[in-house]
Amino acid sequence: MLVHPRIVIGVPSEITQVEKRAVMDSAYRAKASEVHLVEQAMVAAIGAGLPITEPSGNMVVDIGGGTTDIAVISLSGIVYSRSVRMAGNQMDEAIMNYLKRKYNLLVGERTAEQIKMEIGSSYPLDKPLTMEIKGRNLIEGVPKTITVDDSEIRESLSECVSTIMNAIRVALERTPPELSADISDRGIVLTGGGALLKNLDKRIREETGLPVSIADDPLCSVVLGTGKMLSDFKLLRKISIE
Repeated sequence: MLVHPRIVIGVPSEITQVEKRAVMDSAYRAKASEVHLVEQAMVAAIGAGLPITEPSGNMVVDIGGGTTDIAVISLSGIVYSRSVRMAGNQMDEAIMNYLKRKYNLLVGERTAEQIKMEIGSSYPLDKPLTMEIKGRNLIEGVPKTITVDDSEIRESLSECVSTIMNAIRVALERTPPELSADISDRGIVLTGGGALLKNLDKRIREETGLPVSIADDPLCSVVLGTGKMLSDFKLLRKISIE
């Protein structure tokens, strides 16, 4: 059976025309009958269950693998959106570089991601965590095991977290005052795998003074939102970018 599906693809908000065309082309080559591009932060907000069609302001921060998308949404439209290329992958890289610099230890991407998930944090933890890390000593070329604690990993991630914090701050500055009032009541919703970084919500709350909540299923928010789009065609027509 020849099936030609309708495809909805979530893309970062600052995607260029060329990138847009490349994404559309690949979908059409995969035999799609229709392709709709939707901003990632918008589908993340839908997946997180935010009331995006209402006239009040919603702010969503989607920290994915390659990009962090920040958007303020009202009446099914994006009032402000920004995409920064600082997210999960760059955090893994920062951990790898830190271990290389401080301990002359070479670890792979998977180990770095595991360290981030187990003891990575963006704000001091209630009780300190340590982890044994296996890697290769760069000077002697032999396998080596070291123990690091959460404060060291927090130090290695500090630059990444600061970049995301600055982007959130800029988004809050550029939001129209009427919607700012809604955001100060409702707060910021975090989605994406990066939202699972320990105490990130605490750090944002501390620096912005706003309530911060994490979506129920942050890892799947974008996927769930994209799925909902396919069943609500009227809304899809309203928010797709072409």
